[in-house]
Amino acid sequence: MAGLDALLGLPGATRDDLRARLIELIGPLIATARSAPAGEVLEQEQRCTTATGEERLLRSRARMVGDTCTGGLLGITTDVTQGHQDRQARADLAARYRLLVERSPDAIWVHQDRMVVYSNPATARMLAAESSAQIVGRPITDFIAGHAIPGIQERLAVLTTPGTAAMPAEVEMKRLDGSTIPVQSVAVLINWEGRPAFQVIQRDVTAHQTAEVALHHQAALVQHVSDAIIATTREGVVTSWNRAAAAIYGRPAERALGQHIGAVVGAPLDPAALLAAGGITEARHLHANGSALAIRVSAAEMPSGFVLVCADETARRRAEQDYATVVNALDEGVIVADAKGLVLSANPAAAHILGTTRAELVGSPLQAWPLFDETGAPLPPDARPSTQTRRTGVPQNARVLGARRSDGRGVWLAVASRSLTPDNDAPHPVVISFTDITESRTIRERLEREATHDPLTGLANRTLVLRHLESALRSAHRTRPTGVLFIDLDKFKVINDSLGHGVGDEVLRVVGERLRQLVCEGEVVGRLGGDEFVVISHDEDDRKKLRLLAEGLRRSLTDPISVEGRKLHVDASIGIVLAPPGDPRTAADVLRDADVAMYHAKTLGRGRTAFFDVQLRERLQRHLLLQQDLREAAHKDELWMAYQPIIDLGTGQTVAAEGLLRWTHPLYGTVSPAEFIPLAEESDLIHEIGAHMLRMASCELAAHRTRHQFALRLKVNLSARQLEDPYLHNDVHEALAEAGLPASAVCLEVTESALMHDPTAAAQVLSDLRRLGVRLAIDDFGTGYSSLAQLQRLPLDALKIDRSFITGIDENPDAEAIVNSIIAMAHAVKLTVVAEGVETAQQLELLRRLGCDQAQGFYIGKPAPIEQLLDNRWTP
Repeated sequence: MAGLDALLGLPGATRDDLRARLIELIGPLIATARSAPAGEVLEQEQRCTTATGEERLLRSRARMVGDTCTGGLLGITTDVTQGHQDRQARADLAARYRLLVERSPDAIWVHQDRMVVYSNPATARMLAAESSAQIVGRPITDFIAGHAIPGIQERLAVLTTPGTAAMPAEVEMKRLDGSTIPVQSVAVLINWEGRPAFQVIQRDVTAHQTAEVALHHQAALVQHVSDAIIATTREGVVTSWNRAAAAIYGRPAERALGQHIGAVVGAPLDPAALLAAGGITEARHLHANGSALAIRVSAAEMPSGFVLVCADETARRRAEQDYATVVNALDEGVIVADAKGLVLSANPAAAHILGTTRAELVGSPLQAWPLFDETGAPLPPDARPSTQTRRTGVPQNARVLGARRSDGRGVWLAVASRSLTPDNDAPHPVVISFTDITESRTIRERLEREATHDPLTGLANRTLVLRHLESALRSAHRTRPTGVLFIDLDKFKVINDSLGHGVGDEVLRVVGERLRQLVCEGEVVGRLGGDEFVVISHDEDDRKKLRLLAEGLRRSLTDPISVEGRKLHVDASIGIVLAPPGDPRTAADVLRDADVAMYHAKTLGRGRTAFFDVQLRERLQRHLLLQQDLREAAHKDELWMAYQPIIDLGTGQTVAAEGLLRWTHPLYGTVSPAEFIPLAEESDLIHEIGAHMLRMASCELAAHRTRHQFALRLKVNLSARQLEDPYLHNDVHEALAEAGLPASAVCLEVTESALMHDPTAAAQVLSDLRRLGVRLAIDDFGTGYSSLAQLQRLPLDALKIDRSFITGIDENPDAEAIVNSIIAMAHAVKLTVVAEGVETAQQLELLRRLGCDQAQGFYIGKPAPIEQLLDNRWTP
């Protein structure tokens, strides 16, 4: 075929020459074909020299065509010289790369699926292994510090394409001997035996880090030392000029570099001659502004020239003078003593504080000045701060000591001592500094007293009382109980509010003094604040004696107290707690229990004494728990309404029902309104609960009226506190609107005492409610102080006679007369009269005869849920 001449390297050769050359080249192939099976493909590679002398490698592939007698060869000859060279190059490259890796000083290793599959000898040396066999086959995490693993995983995760490499990073590796080594690490994604793997190259940077730190340290040292450090060539030309040099000579580096050393220091200076003369001298140099400098120069030789250290002795001498001036101006005493304890120098403050002269101090032994500890006992010589520092070199700080001045007066000193030669062996010369703290100590003692004592009475305050009580409770030597009397003055607020705080303070001072005079020595009397006092009686296990003590305290307090010409009388309620040895309560717990007992004494009628018992605490805890749980009772559906029927005495029909709030507590069961309503009033929950009760009652009664087609009126009580609620009008309006209940079907009842507390304000609130269309009633009538005139001024519709007048009305003529008068008075101002608390048929009949309009009570029907209201309907 055409192109054979180019293949054989015989351009322009004749066809015969090409055929002869080809037959020569494929001669071995022809010989093989004669004996090969028919149809077999034969192949050979043969070197060929071209006409220009170039060596080529030709590959021939052929097979027999026809038989061995008449047939021939059909084949293809290809120039594979370049491919052969590439394969050889790759083989040579692989051999060189393998040799390079094996002999590399850097650690090179391969990991696949987190397991090490290859490591070179340098890796074994880096990881303190005897050979690569100790590394290959182990997880890579065996050789990486734990804190470095997450960072490595993040860097490897971004390598997704073979040949991509992670950025170099410093990694801490774990060696087989347990130590760690910092390395610079680079990872490359490769193929290993047909699967992805990571080749890691690491270099130990320990020496690099050390050298880098050293260089940084040296550079920082040169730049930040206070001495000028100047480098020059051998000819004296400046090549380095640090900050101190610029500061000392007043020349920045750009004006000094490249200049001769003599020109920039303002004086002749030959570094070689200075080195030959011993390397150290003192000379007079000049600042850039012409001022003289006393400089101490040190020279040293280096390969490229010289380095000069120039210390400004002028600055040092000025600093010494400044230091002496400062020390002499200090208010703090400073004494320098030699290693034997003899005073070498003393500043004026030291002489002034010790009441002597510097001449008397200098040369005297330190032991000549007597010192005392904080208890006033003489301080032994070995215990003195200066002695301990001289013997050990260890500083002594903030030691408070007493000293006797030469005039005999004592002073308190805060003393510190330091060694002047801490790096040398003992004994050490020392510097002793001390401050006169006599005045501050006195102030501190006064402040401490003020912090633990009541400023008005001088008695222990709450902090000190608790401290004494805690100490008594935890005393290991205590074998008898401790008695705690909690004293609260009765009606002291009246004195304070009516006569002023000045009079009140004087009463408290007198009370405190009387208590202090009555208790025995060792017993603690304290004022906790306001009009609360406490007495702690130690080792008292007789309740009778404690009661007698309490009564004696009460009697002393009831004696008249004269203040500003007035004779004032006070009494006290006292709670008593006995804390036996080993009592687990804290001082605050015991004081709290005494307070509980005092509160109980007040509930007994004031001017009483009561001992604490567990039941008192349980009642108080119940009180607190109920008050807390009441906040969530409405949201948890624990509150519900009971309804008591009210009948018309003329017709005998049920015309209304009074809604009464009930609480079913999850722990205590049914809680009486007499218990939880006062809690609601104390905590201002009454507004929220009252609004909730009104909404609930309105909705339930409206549904009841619709379901039974029965026009029943609703009567609901309002607390006295609700009259103060500015949102009461809105709450009533929203409850009626939500329930769809006519305003005329609702009657709001307010107690007589609430109305009479502030009739004017009450009239305004009732008038606002009346404009909504609701009816209004005065409840518990007869227990307050209302009059017919007051009833006329209030927008009322009904009057409820208190049950106390109904009880026994059929047996007591006086009660009947009172009820008859109330009915007549109410009718006179056109009020409907309702009698509550009817419990017998006789009472009911008498009320009907007296002209009472309506009645309610257990005889007529008991309070019950709305579903049972019809069942409770009274039939005459």
